Amino acid sequence: QVQLVESGGGLVQAGGSLRLSCVASGGTFSDYAMGWFRQAPGKEREFVAAISRRGTITNYADSVKGRFTISRTNAKNTVYLQMNSLKPEDTAVYSCAADVVFSTIKYDYWGRGTQVTVSS
Repeated sequence: QVQLVESGGGLVQAGGSLRLSCVASGGTFSDYAMGWFRQAPGKEREFVAAISRRGTITNYADSVKGRFTISRTNAKNTVYLQMNSLKPEDTAVYSCAADVVFSTIKYDYWGRGTQVTVSS
């Protein structure tokens, strides 16, 4: 059973940056592809970014391409989401997820999320 804990959320002005972290425990981190998702109030959860087990393949939602970067450090059991040029529409609860299969949809393990609020 993999446990995921996110951190790094907060309040930032439009145009600013944040870096989210997600630390995994309870499994072999390098066995899992990792993803970031977000859910804004009143909206469905949406895919943000994903990274393969070795970090060689990444995938991004069109809405964040060129602004967000996903990365991982397997030695630290950690995946990151660097968010630049933030917009008010990026406001959401951001959650990381893990699965043995690289995907933009299905993940077996989820963190509880961290709140990101972007003010205009």
